[in-house]
Amino acid sequence: MSEFDVAGVGAPGSVPPAIAIPALDGVPSGAVRFAGGVPVALAAPGAGLASLPAGLGDMTTLCHIDLDGNALATVPGWIGCLERLRVLLLYGNRIAALPPELGRLVSLEHLSVGRNALTAVPDALWRLTRLRSLNLAENEIAGLPDGLARLRELRMLDLGHNRLREVPAEIGDLPCLTDYLYLSDNGLTSVPASLGRLKGLGYLNLAENRLAALPASIGGMTGLHELRVHDNRLTALPETIGRLTGLRELHLKNNRLTALPEPIGSLSALRHLDLRGNPLERLPGSVVRLTELTHLDLRATRLTSLPDGLAELPRLEKLDLRWVKFDEAPACVRPLRERGCVVLL
Repeated sequence: MSEFDVAGVGAPGSVPPAIAIPALDGVPSGAVRFAGGVPVALAAPGAGLASLPAGLGDMTTLCHIDLDGNALATVPGWIGCLERLRVLLLYGNRIAALPPELGRLVSLEHLSVGRNALTAVPDALWRLTRLRSLNLAENEIAGLPDGLARLRELRMLDLGHNRLREVPAEIGDLPCLTDYLYLSDNGLTSVPASLGRLKGLGYLNLAENRLAALPASIGGMTGLHELRVHDNRLTALPETIGRLTGLRELHLKNNRLTALPEPIGSLSALRHLDLRGNPLERLPGSVVRLTELTHLDLRATRLTSLPDGLAELPRLEKLDLRWVKFDEAPACVRPLRERGCVVLL
């Protein structure tokens, strides 16, 4: 039994005899779902809808709308009448603007308007203070208005694949942002030091920007399990990165790193370290303390030797050394291969 089925009402999409619902032009049969005799959900992803049927505004008991992958160009102002709505999924449409009436959806917890044609975010969005997830990815958004910090219950924020040039400092004032923060593929040249206040955040993606440095405050993000900063312009990492003792994956490929800080050896939970495509000339001896490491990618670096003791890493499963111009195979290669580690030269 789904969350929308109740005994005596019938299968999802059936209309109880006593309930009259407005005509919804173009909406597939069975898309409206009921619970307790009233419509609570509309699920019509990929239905080819070019507009929201006006009758939808009269269905004020709706809690869930899924219209992902349609051809919607606008969101009408009457959407604000659906004050019980908790989930609104509009990913992959053609929406160019969000109406100010969106701010009336005071019960909304999940909003997805990624992969549309948005160029701006209305101030009204910050009135949705119950939001737990917000997806604005894959649009043309160049900036955010003040007010982001009002989303005190937000757990996931996706701003990737836009045209942002800066991130507001108030992003550090989101106490519940614990699941994901995507800022990848924008035009960022820096990120605010306030990121360091996101102590509970587990996943941070800053890849494919123009970052030349990370703030030292990143060492305060002690909840991180995965950090992606690949395809940037980093020339160094802050010493404070060694404080991220819960980090399991660190993705740094295609930057401009020539060395790593010694405290990187303090990343006691690290399993995956990707340094491919950096002009690295040496690795710090502390990498031999990364006893949980399973994958180490050193492809296309400028290393001429590897630290003594690398062969002693007990969990190492794969060491990738392709396109590294060693004069001779490093001493660790043979013992690693003998115990079953895949070493690619």
